[in-house]
Amino acid sequence: MGVVEVRMQPAPHPSPPRLEAGDRLTRVEFERRYALLHDRKAELVDGVVYMPSPARADHGRFQGLLAVWGGVYQEATPSVEVLTDATVRLDEDNEPQPDVMLRLTAEHGGRSQVDPDGYVSGPPELTIEVAASSSSYDLHQKKEVYRRSGCQEYMVVLVHEGEVRWFALKAGRYEPLVPVDDGILRSAVFPGLWLDPGALLRRDVGGLLGALREGLAST
Repeated sequence: MGVVEVRMQPAPHPSPPRLEAGDRLTRVEFERRYALLHDRKAELVDGVVYMPSPARADHGRFQGLLAVWGGVYQEATPSVEVLTDATVRLDEDNEPQPDVMLRLTAEHGGRSQVDPDGYVSGPPELTIEVAASSSSYDLHQKKEVYRRSGCQEYMVVLVHEGEVRWFALKAGRYEPLVPVDDGILRSAVFPGLWLDPGALLRRDVGGLLGALREGLAST
């Protein structure tokens, strides 16, 4: 009889479990599972997976306005890059996806960089979130993560309350930026980055960009 050669088939590589809200994962495992998720946004905050509800129209409107506001500043300030919905690798337990961020490029002294696989790594200078209300984790767990990671400024737009909260990192703590008599908020990190919170909340594009252009023209 001839010799029958039997070849063992390699065991199929198991696919990762489905990503679920509340999972406790490392950043590496989070990215592995997130790669298979096509229909939901997910973030890793202090090792816990958060999966926000689908964004409503108001969320998209404010996010779009802030992206335009940041884009005009970027046009006047080539050392700055504006990104929307981009994942940020902060550390081994935290990988948020801010609605908008403004970062100094590494060539101009920024603390973040774009990794070879295309993800931002390190704290951006300004992160912005649009939140339904002050009870959102954006103003609690995520704010604390951004503070610890060294994000120099953090802004939250509260849709239901009709409020803008902008914080600057001072001596390791987030302190609220306070408008001067004209009601304009002024960045402590980006010269000339001025925001008229009333114009933003009214979705007044002319007023929003008018305040910014005034800041860009200031000394």
